[in-house]
Amino acid sequence: MNGSSFLRTGCDVAWCPGCGNYGILKIVNEVFAELEIDPRQTVLVSGIGQAAKLPQYLNINYFNGLHGRALPPATAIKASNRNLTVIAESGDGDMYGEGGNHFLHCIRRNPDLTNIVHNNMVYGLTKGQASPTSPRGLVTPLQVDGVILEPFNPLAVAIALDASFVARAYIGQGEQTRAILKAAILHRGYALVDLLQPCVTFNKLNTYKWFEEHTSALPSDHDPFDRMQAFARACEDDPLRLGIFYQKDKPIFEDQLVAYSDDSRPLFERRVDLDKLAETIRAMG
Repeated sequence: MNGSSFLRTGCDVAWCPGCGNYGILKIVNEVFAELEIDPRQTVLVSGIGQAAKLPQYLNINYFNGLHGRALPPATAIKASNRNLTVIAESGDGDMYGEGGNHFLHCIRRNPDLTNIVHNNMVYGLTKGQASPTSPRGLVTPLQVDGVILEPFNPLAVAIALDASFVARAYIGQGEQTRAILKAAILHRGYALVDLLQPCVTFNKLNTYKWFEEHTSALPSDHDPFDRMQAFARACEDDPLRLGIFYQKDKPIFEDQLVAYSDDSRPLFERRVDLDKLAETIRAMG
């Protein structure tokens, strides 16, 4: 590591020039440095896609999984060692499409992890077909007559499921994005950050200019502890609101596991008592 930077040197970056992922990588690096994140006690987990390559460009522990499967291993990693800072990050197709079922149930479990979703509203790795968040009417190489479906609203879904932290940021608003990411990482519980970013190659509608014209900060009087107000704001689609929509204290998944009821040590530090394990299994029926 070079000074306070987590960026790897000497590696080829596979993103197109101008891609919003560069801005996300820069800000994630800055946030890690400002929070004095210990790379030995931090794990980034991603799936498949352009966004999922981000951990490969940082000097940090990471796990690349299957398409749409970032959240299950992230939950398991946190459950096996509660001392770790765990961040699951991937694209909108990976998290909300292939991984949509895991997204729903991760919110229900409420593990103490941060979920950063690079939302460029297309599948950037596989040549720009529509993703779950693509706006209606968007023309793609596959949807040649335009997308006919309403876009998936991850914030409204997360708030409806009573997620403990729900936010949206835009990579063009660097200062606000840094503040949101820091708050999400410091939050105790599941924290969703839907992070808007342009795909400069395949999405010719949702450009930097479009995001500048169609996003706006939440009103100064917004109350992030008011669930109904947060849901109403999440349903607004023009402008797309930016900021922390909803926040709530809830029991943490790993704190409720039987494995930690009488032993707070990470699982890898323990020796398994097979007799005690067999007794526990019998008691469970």
